[in-house]
Amino acid sequence: MIHLLIYKAVICVAVFLLALGVAAYATLWERKFAAFLQDRKGPNRAGKWGLLQPLADGGKMFMKEEIIPNVSNRSLFILGPSLFMVTAVMTSAVIPWGKPLMFHGKLYDLQITDINIGVIYLLGVVSIGVYGIMIGGWASNNKFALLGAVRASSQMISYEIAMGIALIALIISSGGSLSLKDIIEGQDKGVCNFVWQPLGFLIFFICALAETNRAPFDLPECETELVGGYHTEYSSMKLGLFLFAEYINMFISSAIMAGFYFGGYNFPFAHELYEAFGWAEGSFAISLFGFGVYFIKIFLFICLFMWIRWTLPRFRYDQLMNLGWKTLLPLSLFNLALTVVVEYFRGTIHF
Repeated sequence: MIHLLIYKAVICVAVFLLALGVAAYATLWERKFAAFLQDRKGPNRAGKWGLLQPLADGGKMFMKEEIIPNVSNRSLFILGPSLFMVTAVMTSAVIPWGKPLMFHGKLYDLQITDINIGVIYLLGVVSIGVYGIMIGGWASNNKFALLGAVRASSQMISYEIAMGIALIALIISSGGSLSLKDIIEGQDKGVCNFVWQPLGFLIFFICALAETNRAPFDLPECETELVGGYHTEYSSMKLGLFLFAEYINMFISSAIMAGFYFGGYNFPFAHELYEAFGWAEGSFAISLFGFGVYFIKIFLFICLFMWIRWTLPRFRYDQLMNLGWKTLLPLSLFNLALTVVVEYFRGTIHF
């Protein structure tokens, strides 16, 4: 029991630091990636190759003057970014990051917790995150901030519906389990879920862009119309929490897509490779190798997020809502119906 508690504590701290570290250096990589697309160098002054730039940016955020408007609701003004940040980190609790690890003769999951309603947990926590934006925009007592918050809430609610239906189709095609570990392990020896759910993946990916407020869906913080959107009145590290949480959400969304549709830490001929090296189940080498494979998939998705941001123009708000309600929602229902028919003829479901 003591070993289990120690192991869980170490995993919690490791996942928390991983999310913070990836979010910090995702800001640097985005600036480098944008510089590459625009034929310039990007940050290169703070440390070798600009590697200390995230630390400089974080230090700047901490040392800037903190301003809370007199007309704002002070307690809710502080609660908004805190809630948004906490919900962003909480989503990482149910993600399995690698194969189980042998510890004192017993296998332990490389995961904070494996609950049998992991998919519902993810959707629930993501839904709570919108309250952080809404509370922050409303508590600012600023019309531009409120407009940004209303945009964010309506956008996230609209795209969550299509995302949820796409996940229902995925659950049906992957055996009916709501556990993230079961969904990823189901792709261990067979083909990845993308083969059975290409349309579902496309719907989920577009919805993930909207849920994370990434371009071309960054209407909630559109500078040309709303000054700065829902965080117009925020400064110092409270603004930093909003910005930081967005990068954590992008990282977690990439991890979810890589796990749900592309096998997570699984890859073709993995067992043959492990046998060739003589690695036994539960060894540190297998867990580390699987984590590395998973992280490469996540990194590729993060690059895709950034590529889209620096390539496509921003939608108008009516286009954004039409895409969610008139295109993605009917497509997700069609994908669900198609999945039921395909799985019926595969013999995995019966009426």
